[in-house]
Amino acid sequence: QVQLVESGGGLVQAGGSLRLSCAASGRLFSVDGMGWYRQAPGKQRELVAMITSCGGTNYGDSVKGRFTIFRDNARNTVYLQMNNLNPEATAVYYCKADRIYSARGPLYDYWGPGTQVTVSP
Repeated sequence: QVQLVESGGGLVQAGGSLRLSCAASGRLFSVDGMGWYRQAPGKQRELVAMITSCGGTNYGDSVKGRFTIFRDNARNTVYLQMNNLNPEATAVYYCKADRIYSARGPLYDYWGPGTQVTVSP
């Protein structure tokens, strides 16, 4: 079974940094676009950043210049480096894969269970 395994969330003070990781595991060959969305309490899920298998990136307006997304295709892993965090970044961060080429065929719009990021004032 294919899974997206997230790690790196936690509690950090405003101005601090965190790095999230998401690895696609299981019987799979490769992954197309991967990245992160987040959902704060009472708000809709929103784009944080996505990256294609060729390295093309797309960022949400609120994180441009502070967050960096990158990936390791050999490990089917995507990372999100988050710098200069503010309390507005507090949310559950979800890893997403646009398409996973698995042993059972392609899987579309695949989500991880989420990891909590909390930024204290």
